[in-house]
Amino acid sequence: MQASLLRALGWSSTAVLGVLGVAVFLLVLTPAKDAALPTRNKYGLVFDAGSTHTALYIYRWPADKENGTGIISQVAACTVSGPGISSYADNPAEAGASLKPCLETAMQIVPAEQQRETPTYLGATAGMRLLREQNSTKAEQVFAEVAKAIGEYPVDFRGARILTGNEEGSLGWITVNYLLETLVKFSFAEEWEHPQTTEVLGALDLGGASTQITFQPGVTIEDKNTSVLFRLYGTNYSLYTHSYLCYGQTQALKRLLAALHQGSPSTPQISHPCYPKGYRENVTTADLYGTPCVRAPSTPGPAQVLTVTGTGNPAECRTAIQKLFNFSCGANRTCGFNGVYQPPVRGQFFAFSGLYHNLHFLNLTGGQSLSSVDATVEQFCNSSWEKVQKEFPTMNRTQLRDACAASSYTLTLLLQGYKFNHTTWLNIHFVRQVSNVDVGWTLGYMLNLTNMIPSETPPRVIGLQRTNWIAATVLLAIMLILIFCLLTALCCQKNSFGYESL
Repeated sequence: MQASLLRALGWSSTAVLGVLGVAVFLLVLTPAKDAALPTRNKYGLVFDAGSTHTALYIYRWPADKENGTGIISQVAACTVSGPGISSYADNPAEAGASLKPCLETAMQIVPAEQQRETPTYLGATAGMRLLREQNSTKAEQVFAEVAKAIGEYPVDFRGARILTGNEEGSLGWITVNYLLETLVKFSFAEEWEHPQTTEVLGALDLGGASTQITFQPGVTIEDKNTSVLFRLYGTNYSLYTHSYLCYGQTQALKRLLAALHQGSPSTPQISHPCYPKGYRENVTTADLYGTPCVRAPSTPGPAQVLTVTGTGNPAECRTAIQKLFNFSCGANRTCGFNGVYQPPVRGQFFAFSGLYHNLHFLNLTGGQSLSSVDATVEQFCNSSWEKVQKEFPTMNRTQLRDACAASSYTLTLLLQGYKFNHTTWLNIHFVRQVSNVDVGWTLGYMLNLTNMIPSETPPRVIGLQRTNWIAATVLLAIMLILIFCLLTALCCQKNSFGYESL
């Protein structure tokens, strides 16, 4: 109709097409009505089923930026009541039931209309690895009950599985470097680029049943069993990673107590140099030797009650802990401990989980020198049970009992196990969170399984920035007004010609 009117007014077909073309072009540039609405978010849920406890992490990210970087936020973290799921080997239904309160919490956070499309995962670590070694049938029963419980909720459950030690270490490394944008960064030129001046960081993790070290060495990795290759954002990464099963904190301290028991001249009495002076407790041999990590005596006696007494001796504590390791390496070979190949540590490291909590308890995560850390740990380990209870009245009794042993174990693991020294100690940064996101393997796990980190660099962003959309909208409005005025003027002029002819 408008084209007919323009021809009636004497416009050529070229002019008509030109006006319509401009109008169509501007209309195409005009954002849709929905574009003015806030960007829709997506959500993801990951259960971290560790050896001592389980936690649910709830993540959120803009739906239109799945291949972006540094844009995932942690909405909440929910700690599941009770022990880790591997502890329910004899009552697997309770493992599934224990997850439900945190799932209810997640359902209050994730919008109802998005719950069915929310990817949900459960990853189990060293606790379930140990249970699988002990009794694979019981491990499968626990997973079946866990899957059944999660399946009762309207989420996109994508399975429960046991991570290998190397996966746990590698995924923690991805989490750290993703959050710190060392893998890729969006430049001012609106392009994804690999930060040339930024080196990737190593990752150090300490759980209840295992410990992991992952970093990019400066040499060729000699043992392929400790090597992992990644291609992330168009860049290849060759990493060293290894996980030591039974060297997580809970299992290591059990092994320490068992070693003290077996070396005790009076079997029912155990003197513990890492427990504060004056601390006493009773433990049973069944509890002490009820894990694959703790070797029972060759001729186990009947179950008995043992009395453990703290002596608070830092030097003896360190010596006892060191006996849990074999620090010797073969000729012409570098290693961590127990003969496992490890190249020399290189670069900056982020230490998290138990490594952070053990030193944060003594306010030692602020970049203090190794000498200062040593002195503070020794002073604490010399304290009596009465004194530490007064200084930390709200502290959990078990954690307070283990604080000296845990901090001493942390230092032994890092210095003699992983071969850090007075100089490289300053390259370790003890953290719990980065950008308000808990550091651990869970974020890397979700990023990997949802393919949110591409192997190639994302293409340059196509489309208009918000300011360009505003400019295009204003220009369209001006053009429409001008066209309307022009048409009105021409119509008036045509009418005046008509009246004159009459």
